[in-house]
Amino acid sequence: MAITTFPDTRWLHMIAATAFLAASVPQAALNAQGLEGPDTVNKIIGSEVGQEETNTAVEAGKVTTAIDRTRENIGTVRKTSKLDKVDIVFLTDAARTEGGLPPAIETKVEQHQDDITELREEIEANALLFNAIDSRRVLTEDVLAVEFDDSGKVVIYAAAKPPS
Repeated sequence: MAITTFPDTRWLHMIAATAFLAASVPQAALNAQGLEGPDTVNKIIGSEVGQEETNTAVEAGKVTTAIDRTRENIGTVRKTSKLDKVDIVFLTDAARTEGGLPPAIETKVEQHQDDITELREEIEANALLFNAIDSRRVLTEDVLAVEFDDSGKVVIYAAAKPPS
């Protein structure tokens, strides 16, 4: 007496499902939308992102005050999930290519180095703020300070030049 065995139909279904998923993965990559488009960035950020170019002489007082408040702003960055406006202030004369920070601001950065490092880590962990700076090609290592106001606006000070 011969016994004939048939493959378990569950295995056939699993193989078919695996083949289907494997075949659909390349198309998923083609359908993904990049983060380069302004519409995509605005949807992620949900806020208007503005930028301004200035030099440290004009903004030195605001920057040093913001650096002094870094410890308290870390918690605000951590909790931020919606903002009306994000302004990125490029301190163009403080960019590495221009010689770096002026002595007064460099001293403040050195005094608050641990807090600034933690602030940068929190910005990287916050999708809204990270995508805002990334949309303007600002590296987190160039962020010096952030300043929040009561109207739902944040100013991010960066020792960098804007993208050309």
